[in-house]
Amino acid sequence: MAVENTTVTRDLRNLEGTTGNIYESISIIAKRANQIGLNVKEELNAKLSEFATSSDNLEEIFENREQIEISKHYERQPKPTLVAINEYQEGKVYHRSQVIEQTEEK
Repeated sequence: MAVENTTVTRDLRNLEGTTGNIYESISIIAKRANQIGLNVKEELNAKLSEFATSSDNLEEIFENREQIEISKHYERQPKPTLVAINEYQEGKVYHRSQVIEQTEEK
């Protein structure tokens, strides 16, 4: 299933399925979205660092089409939150409950 590129209205009851708690599910999705966002940011910075120069002049700034195309590609990608929600609903996100683990240790 492809990830939508725009915001979609969702039924919150569908998100609480695996945890039984909507707030816990949203917390899991938020943490996964942060992970995805950091990975995308690192990837983009690595690609853009190839174009970094020690001395910038106006001609280089306005004429670097490759750098602009890379930036546009990343702007067109779905937002990390949408990807995280999609992964969560498909069961691709691993999570465990700390409350259950603490009671098992006692």
